[in-house]
Amino acid sequence: MQKLLEHAGFLFALMALITALSTTGCGGEKSSAPESNKDKVTIGVIFHLNASEIEYNEVMKKLEKSYHPSKANHSAEYKYFDKVNDMQMALEAGQIDMLSTYQNVADYMIQRSDNKEILPSERHLQDSFCFALRKSDTGLQNELNKAIKAMTADGTLKKLVKEYITDLKSDEDPPAVPITHIDGAESIKVAVTGDLPPFDLVLPDGTPAGFSTAVLSEVSKRIGKNIELVNVAGNARASILTSKGADVVFWVAVPKDSTLLPANIDQPEGIAISEPYYHDLITHVGLKK
Repeated sequence: MQKLLEHAGFLFALMALITALSTTGCGGEKSSAPESNKDKVTIGVIFHLNASEIEYNEVMKKLEKSYHPSKANHSAEYKYFDKVNDMQMALEAGQIDMLSTYQNVADYMIQRSDNKEILPSERHLQDSFCFALRKSDTGLQNELNKAIKAMTADGTLKKLVKEYITDLKSDEDPPAVPITHIDGAESIKVAVTGDLPPFDLVLPDGTPAGFSTAVLSEVSKRIGKNIELVNVAGNARASILTSKGADVVFWVAVPKDSTLLPANIDQPEGIAISEPYYHDLITHVGLKK
């Protein structure tokens, strides 16, 4: 009986050793075993017009594998939000682990908060900011493209970036921008979210401010049309165009490198986009540890 017990003990120890070796490498490193749920992170992201939350997660899963081919599982889950402010509140409440936004928005955010930080990332994704409008409005699209190209060529866009983004002090809000009224000119309705400072911002008193408004003001002069601003939720940017509640949406995001992300991720059927007027990197913001 003693020999049987000793034999059983040996087998038990051998099985334990085999199990340990199967979960570690030669140097004691963990193998690429499937990640547990506790390893997953939830990332907030602004609603995309042409991809559902499920579709966006599938896109990002493929992207993650391109950066980390050895990973068998997608380690992040992306959750849609209509507003950047809602994402920040979800981050503070622990409902998400981090939020995804643009570099200049992240800079603006952490300069005005003592508990947030920009997280390191191996990705270098970049979006282009564009106008969106109905495909049938080709005349207006041509006018917008002509104005953007001219503003790029003569340095106006570069000047506006410096004034309203680069040189903006950390203790200041983006300045309000008056949009000149042109007597007798046609008016177009432009939908803005007012929730992406320092780009797209509506001040507490309802005054439009920031870089996007400055771009719109200049575009208005160049195309000879009055601009009437309409506030819109992030997920209603497409529907306000198709319902003709607005003629233009300011802004939509187009991946600068469409080999990594679908080129039409923010461009539903029937919607056209203008030439880009700005580019920015995508980054992540989390709470300081």
